[in-house]
Amino acid sequence: MKASDFDKEFDEGNDIFANLDLSKAKRTMQTTKRVNVDFPEWMVDSLDREASRVGVTRQSIIKVWLAERIENINHHHLKHG
Repeated sequence: MKASDFDKEFDEGNDIFANLDLSKAKRTMQTTKRVNVDFPEWMVDSLDREASRVGVTRQSIIKVWLAERIENINHHHLKHG
């Protein structure tokens, strides 16, 4: 299907997902890369307590906290050049 046909289908409100192979779809900047990080035991214990309190995994709490920090850093740099 040509892009112009796809756009026309979308504009007309037709089901465009039937024409997509979603098995190959990726969210931008969402590919993952495995890294190994060593944390002190006290930090792992604190991460586990917080993850348990919130009801998520240790990995999730680490990702959320790092994403928040990175977002704050990026926002600060954009604001202050």
